[in-house]
Amino acid sequence: MPLISRTRIKKANASAITDADDLLAVEEPMEIRMLYGPQNDRVQKNISVTMRTPGNDEELATGFLFTEGIIGAATDVVSVIHPKADNENIVLVSLNEHVNPEMNKLERNFYTTSSCGVCGKASIEAVRIACNIPESFDTLRIPASVIYGLPDLLRKQQEVFETTGGLHACALFDTKGALLFSREDVGRHNALDKLIGTALNAGQLPLDKHILLLSGRASFELVQKAVMAGIKIVAAVGAPSSLANEMAEEWGMTLIGFLRGQRFNIYSGAERIVI
Repeated sequence: MPLISRTRIKKANASAITDADDLLAVEEPMEIRMLYGPQNDRVQKNISVTMRTPGNDEELATGFLFTEGIIGAATDVVSVIHPKADNENIVLVSLNEHVNPEMNKLERNFYTTSSCGVCGKASIEAVRIACNIPESFDTLRIPASVIYGLPDLLRKQQEVFETTGGLHACALFDTKGALLFSREDVGRHNALDKLIGTALNAGQLPLDKHILLLSGRASFELVQKAVMAGIKIVAAVGAPSSLANEMAEEWGMTLIGFLRGQRFNIYSGAERIVI
């Protein structure tokens, strides 16, 4: 399935309106289905429809289930497939029969959009309940000079964004600033689920010795997903929301915003950043 769509447009300026070609990021719905239960009594359930950029669908589905607290490890998943050969917009995740997902854990209408994944949740408190992971303490210290260079490293990886200008991106770095993974999507929460799903499948969770970079703002749900993955440092090119900052403080996360050039703001966890 293509990631880029070509379209005809008209360009306007002060002197004329002319015909031109333009490139758009593809947006398609993806339905996540889950198969679970004992081998002789398997249950299939449709749990989410999300608008996403095609690609890394398996990681997106796995990362979504992990950050929603439905699975806790890559070994909980037996397979992730497109069950219909003629429809790449359906993904079926088969869980190990020992996994007993708490489907009522998040009182949620499981519909998300590319712009706002949290809209379907019945309450903010339900999201907090998902973060039932133990708090941990660390002595992680990162030079500010490492943080400064992250956006340029991510930008070099954003192939589709450079073509269309229409995608969000996120990237995972080690403590030296080396880029490990990056993912793009029309939805910022989808990009992060793809990234976390990739790390989960690679056996790298918890990501407590890594830095997460977001190409846009830091919303509450993105911070919540980072908490689920054990990430201690989140840097965003844009601004954090008040609720994102509140959650970062609650979980002892270092939250950075307005990362541009050699400047950024530290909203919580300032002790991890050194000059």
